[in-house]
Amino acid sequence: MTRDFRLLATGQTLSWLGNGFQTVALAVAVYTHGGGADDLGLVMAASILTMLAGTLFGGVWADRLQPRHVMVVSDLVRLVATAGIAIMFAGGGYHLALLCALTVVSAGAGAFFTPAMGSLKPLLVPAPQLQRANATLSMLQTGCGIAGPALGGVTVAAFGAPAGFAINALSFLLSGVAAAFLRVRAERGPRSPMLRDLAAGWREIRGRDWLIGGLFGATVYHIANGMILVLVPLIALERLGGPHAVGWISAAEGLGGLIGSGLALRFQPRRLLRAGWLTLLLMPFWALSYVWPGMLTAVLAGAIIGYGGLMFFGVAWETAIQDHVPQDMLGRVTSWDYLTSFLAMPVGNALAGPLAAHFGVDRVLVACAFVLFASAASQLLIPGSRNLTRAPTHIATPTAAAVPAPA
Repeated sequence: MTRDFRLLATGQTLSWLGNGFQTVALAVAVYTHGGGADDLGLVMAASILTMLAGTLFGGVWADRLQPRHVMVVSDLVRLVATAGIAIMFAGGGYHLALLCALTVVSAGAGAFFTPAMGSLKPLLVPAPQLQRANATLSMLQTGCGIAGPALGGVTVAAFGAPAGFAINALSFLLSGVAAAFLRVRAERGPRSPMLRDLAAGWREIRGRDWLIGGLFGATVYHIANGMILVLVPLIALERLGGPHAVGWISAAEGLGGLIGSGLALRFQPRRLLRAGWLTLLLMPFWALSYVWPGMLTAVLAGAIIGYGGLMFFGVAWETAIQDHVPQDMLGRVTSWDYLTSFLAMPVGNALAGPLAAHFGVDRVLVACAFVLFASAASQLLIPGSRNLTRAPTHIATPTAAAVPAPA
């Protein structure tokens, strides 16, 4: 892998680890300072709504400016906001309005960072190495998703919640420094009005059957998955052995993700997207394992298999977008892709409780498993999804070629 890719991977690994510290620190800080579930829910909702509001605009600016510049500024803003949260709790104060405001600032900066990184990644490695690069980052992110909260829990227990926020702030600083040292740059053309740029990104999606079909399929998928993610912890607590079962299942999901990412490192079919949709068909078996046979061992096996398929699909999907979308549109296409998950998941979360109360948890899980299967299988009916092949080189417009940064 190239020097620039190693820099990005290092910076993101540190940032992903830091996010795990903040996940633990936020819950602990709110509860230990007299807040409750309502306060924590309000803070999390503020973060999600800000991401919803800012993601599409972040995609436009990622395609207008140098992606690495957007990433550096985003990391600096998140550094300041997260350090502010650490200082507030370290001083013994708890102001919900201030916490929400700082969270909104951090989430808004994150809404610009994600599409910028999506636009930058294909510039860092030669086209034939894209799948390996995406698989490597997926493996690192999954590993950090396991290690971050674990290390965060130990740190917060020993030194308090402010230490968790401080470490996350430091991780943003290191991520920003890594992004600042990247050498590649993308040539950018003249700017259009904001709404015209947004519409151009949507036209890019609409013009590809596999891409528009995949986004709609993912939206339906995430609604069902949002319901599953609310219901399965309840089953684990009530039927499978309590809190220790939740921990074992979370570990199995992480292990499956690592296996799926590792498989994507080695298995490189020419029709990668078709292979991705096929592996995503494994996820329904994970959901069904909670209903039948309903034993912890079966759920653990289902989690490893299902999340392995999910991570392989994630690499396949991202690589397909990088292969076939012009570089100067990648930020906007990435932002539309990201938005579907953010829109659909909370809808599923909100529907889970009422539907389970009316129909029963098991029936809802079975129905959701069927939706997961149908949303993935339906993509194989789309010619582009079945037949799309790896591109030998990047498809780039004349105004979006990657060139070295001037010395």
